[in-house]
Amino acid sequence: MKTPIIAIKVDVDTYSGTREGVPRLLEMLDLLGIKATFYFSMGPDNSGKAIRRIFTRKGFLKKMIRTKAPAMYGVKTLLYGTILPAPQIAEAFPAILQSVYSRGHEVGIHCWDHVHWHDKLPEMPIDKVQGELDKASQLFIETFHFRAETTAAPGWTVSPASLQVQDTMSLKYCSDSRGCSPFYPVVDGKRYSTLQIPTTLPTMDELLGMDGISPSTINDHYLALIRPGLNVHTIHAELEGGGMADVFMDLSQRLQKADARFLTLSQAAEAAKVTTPPDCELVMKDIPGRAGLVAVQVLP
Repeated sequence: MKTPIIAIKVDVDTYSGTREGVPRLLEMLDLLGIKATFYFSMGPDNSGKAIRRIFTRKGFLKKMIRTKAPAMYGVKTLLYGTILPAPQIAEAFPAILQSVYSRGHEVGIHCWDHVHWHDKLPEMPIDKVQGELDKASQLFIETFHFRAETTAAPGWTVSPASLQVQDTMSLKYCSDSRGCSPFYPVVDGKRYSTLQIPTTLPTMDELLGMDGISPSTINDHYLALIRPGLNVHTIHAELEGGGMADVFMDLSQRLQKADARFLTLSQAAEAAKVTTPPDCELVMKDIPGRAGLVAVQVLP
């Protein structure tokens, strides 16, 4: 039987997640001896504007209540960009971002403005998409002194415009989607040339409160989902680096005891290219536990 391979993808969405969650995750990953792939929101934290989703996305309010979002994210975060001004993230904490790379982890771009991309991408023309990624890319270069080689879309939200812009960025791969294995995306009959490494496991906020799953039982559920071969687990600096840190530590230790092998998404991409990944349709659709559409791999 093939050994389970785990790639940990860390989405850093917010100001507080960068300031508090990232250092805590680094401490845990150091103790575990695991290298991960971190994606940073580079621009303003407009988390408070996500409140609009109550009126535009079915199930959003229910999800906020189910996951106890105010306690998980903090009240200040839920007010940024509305009652409170939106703080700049990467400009405030360049040393934290740099410490991730200096400790051997892979780094990439999540976005410029997480909420704006997540909510507005479907209606954004290609020049606006280009502008969002250009701003994030420039600040990434100023922070790390090298060009980003990977991006991961907020909320797994893509469009033909975003995929087209990514194809011009000479990226090694992207991680914008949900699915089961690496692939090249096809949308409306057009094939895009940037490899996708999809998230294969549900996220913690999709599972908590569903079917009786609690912090004390969620890792049993995760272990039942792990399969031989590549498993991509997306975690969030705000959850697994915050109130759910002990749960993440427990899962990682249990996976290590089960002889799972850990690698970065870049290593997974390099291995995938050896086997010639297939072309797969990429569609925006609903998935359990998440409010709003996400990009999902459709197997041939």
